[in-house]
Amino acid sequence: MEKENKDVKNEEVSKDKTGLFNKFLNFIEKTGNKLPDPAMLFFLLLVFVWIMSAILAPIDFGETHPLTGDELAVKNLLTGAQMAAFLANMIETFVLFAPLGIVLVAMLGVGVAEHSGWIDAGLKKLLNFTPKAFLTPMLILIAIVSHTAADAGYVLVIPLGGVIFYAAGRHPLAGIAAAFAGVSGGFSANFIPSAIDPLIMSFTLEAARILDPEIALNPLNNIYFTAASSILIVLVGWYITDKIVEPRLSDVEIDGDEDEMPEMEEVTDKESRAFWLGFGAMMLGIVGLFLWAWPEDSALRDPSWDNPDVSSLFSFQAPLMQAIVPLIFVFLLIPGVVYGWVSGKYESSKDMINNMKKSMESMGYYIVMAFFCALFIDAFASSNIGLLVALKGANFLQSLALPGEITIVGIIILSAIVNLLVGSASAKWALIAPIFVPMLMQLGISPDLTQAAYRVGDSVSNIITPLLPYFPLVVVFCQRYVKNTGIGTLISMMLPYSMIYMVVWTIFLLIYWWIGIPLSFESNYVYPAP
Repeated sequence: MEKENKDVKNEEVSKDKTGLFNKFLNFIEKTGNKLPDPAMLFFLLLVFVWIMSAILAPIDFGETHPLTGDELAVKNLLTGAQMAAFLANMIETFVLFAPLGIVLVAMLGVGVAEHSGWIDAGLKKLLNFTPKAFLTPMLILIAIVSHTAADAGYVLVIPLGGVIFYAAGRHPLAGIAAAFAGVSGGFSANFIPSAIDPLIMSFTLEAARILDPEIALNPLNNIYFTAASSILIVLVGWYITDKIVEPRLSDVEIDGDEDEMPEMEEVTDKESRAFWLGFGAMMLGIVGLFLWAWPEDSALRDPSWDNPDVSSLFSFQAPLMQAIVPLIFVFLLIPGVVYGWVSGKYESSKDMINNMKKSMESMGYYIVMAFFCALFIDAFASSNIGLLVALKGANFLQSLALPGEITIVGIIILSAIVNLLVGSASAKWALIAPIFVPMLMQLGISPDLTQAAYRVGDSVSNIITPLLPYFPLVVVFCQRYVKNTGIGTLISMMLPYSMIYMVVWTIFLLIYWWIGIPLSFESNYVYPAP
């Protein structure tokens, strides 16, 4: 009888997988697969901008430039002079593309810290010392922290989530789900600055300068909000895992081969000593930075800053703010090098360089994408099409007289939908920022707030799209424990996180804005800044 009941349940689950929602997901997957590669998509958009600039150039749209008051006209980029300038400036446009240097410099430090083993050892130590009662929240927290090391969370924290849950007598798929929710669903929640912060900001800045060429933004312009969001993601994810996801998995049999079940590897005494020495060296570096920055005449401060209410350390021209990315590089390089030498993984300086090389090898595709992205954004700005769309869109939104809160909610929903079709966070924002950032600036909403809304929407649907590059990898992790796990299984397991995160995080942003808590130091809710 028990077997018959289980068969009935399995049959019901099987029928549910062929339902309307699953068909919708299949449609999304097929549609997404038909889209060109993001790099090629930027090239096609570049060609599209050229063609549209030629078509729209003769038309009088009756708009004036918001800063100069001059008549706003679309510039034809297909003239001989413009194409010659395009070819002559191509290298400069690519080399000076803001996200390129930011990402590559940060990844050099990440490469040493990750491939030397320092990050792996630190994450394992934190997970090993977690009391069972707080297993879920600590796992999600570590998953969030793993954002600092780029994609380390996908290949380390998610499989370890299954390992520690299985070792604790809990369902391993619940551990994988919780870790996946923290790594990917809470992608924009973190209290530790990482390369993604200045990367996303750089696209925001490029877009904002379409309307205001002189505007400056803080590289960590959402850090207070993302830090507060990390607490929200941990608490909500804790509830979803323990009260919704794991109970639904109670009838899912663990049928993986016991001999092949992954085990939680202990950090050896030598690795532990290397980790703490690396951590201590990093903390000494941070203390040294603090002592350097503390004096009023410090070279890290902006000497021209005359605002008594805000430290000159945090002005946009302060060397400290301009050095955020190099500091990320240094403070990940230091512990990585110390760990490598003390643990014995480094025999010469060549090993450190090889770690950097390995990190750069993984960035090859990004460099290709950045090349076409830089050309597209430059053409989009030069043509004035982005500015024209922003003005027309702003006028339309103003005519609707919608509250700013509704507009921000719209950005979140739109970002989540686009995320189902385009996986890269930077690629999506590079596509839509040139339209929405200046458009909302015309409505008095700052680029900082628009970016925060985008980051919420970009995160919540990561965990339900098969187009996420690591999605198949997570399925493989699940199959170690439940052999018949498929994409549909993983989507149905992650859907509660996606839906609840969407609602709760959106409400959280609106309340955060309503209260007036700063998004970061030197960030604003309104444009122009007061």
